Amino acid sequence: MAGVSVDYWWTGVVYPESSRTLSVMALCEAKATLSAAQATPEAVEYTEILEAEDRPWVTVVWDDPVNLMHYVAYIFQKLFGYSKAKATELMLKVHNEGKAVVSSGSRDKMEQDVRRLHAAGLWATMQRDD
Repeated sequence: MAGVSVDYWWTGVVYPESSRTLSVMALCEAKATLSAAQATPEAVEYTEILEAEDRPWVTVVWDDPVNLMHYVAYIFQKLFGYSKAKATELMLKVHNEGKAVVSSGSRDKMEQDVRRLHAAGLWATMQRDD
């Protein structure tokens, strides 16, 4: 591809292998000349965007001084369908370590999980998985 000029005039790129549309605002209206021997800043930034898109989101429940341990395990069972053993394991992780990851997936799903946990009175946040 040495010396091939690529014009990024669109606002999104569709990748058929993953059927996701990625918004690539940093590359809009940019003209990049790609060569096999040289990586352009646009190509490096584009790679970083793709890597960030591949990392899933997680919901983290934090220890709090208000809720009883049995209640926390009950909420994990009801909201996420965990068995009593799995819910108890996660509850003990929250209690002993101060936090636990209780679900992972898309950003929209994690936002919904955080809202449901807040409605149940638990302290929860979402973040990118490490």
